[in-house]
Amino acid sequence: MSSHLFIVTGSSRGMGAAMAAQLLQAGHTVLGIARAAHPNLAGAEQWQADLADPLPVAARLEAWLAAMPADRFASASLINNAALLNAPGPLEAEAPEALSAAVRVGLEAPLLLSAAFLRATRGWPGQRKLLHISSGLGRRAMAGSGSYCAVKAGLDHFSRSLALDEALRPNGARTVSLAPGVIDTDMQRQLRGSDPASFPEQARFANLAATGALDSPETAAAKVLAYLARPDFGNAPVADVRE
Repeated sequence: MSSHLFIVTGSSRGMGAAMAAQLLQAGHTVLGIARAAHPNLAGAEQWQADLADPLPVAARLEAWLAAMPADRFASASLINNAALLNAPGPLEAEAPEALSAAVRVGLEAPLLLSAAFLRATRGWPGQRKLLHISSGLGRRAMAGSGSYCAVKAGLDHFSRSLALDEALRPNGARTVSLAPGVIDTDMQRQLRGSDPASFPEQARFANLAATGALDSPETAAAKVLAYLARPDFGNAPVADVRE
């Protein structure tokens, strides 16, 4: 039990790719799940899958984990990072298909993958962790971002409930829904490039970039992984890297 398992969704770009790359160390097994493989993750196992159709991905993950010896890993961590951001604006302007995909990727998939992870690893003696990448927008509503706010708030409350369940079990999994700070990602570029008429907070996001207030994906990934490694991980089921 000297090795560690990390499963990262949304591993093809941004902070997800950065986390998977930083986890590729001796003694680590890394599984990345994303719509595309990443060329810099040659040392990881990569599954190309669309989490907007999460049921088959969860079934595959459960079977993959169940086939492993229970004592293979000293720890196993599932990092639910994947998310979709629709064009900022009022809810009625979102295409139904895009709205459905955002909720499936950002909330339904984490619930299904977490359930699969917990079922398959229930008898494992090592430490198990679930890390859900949330956002300050799950805790502070913002106009023009209804679906994203809903998904992230859902992750937060899911983590709170799951922590209560796991506290009742022997060797229960530790869970945290973590806000990673503000990061210079495709999402940020989309927000600051939006039409102020449909997204009233466009100027605030433009100012974050102009003043150098954004972390790079690599810097944000390092902060998130440092939080995952903390001995008190899971003491608070909802947290922020800046706390």
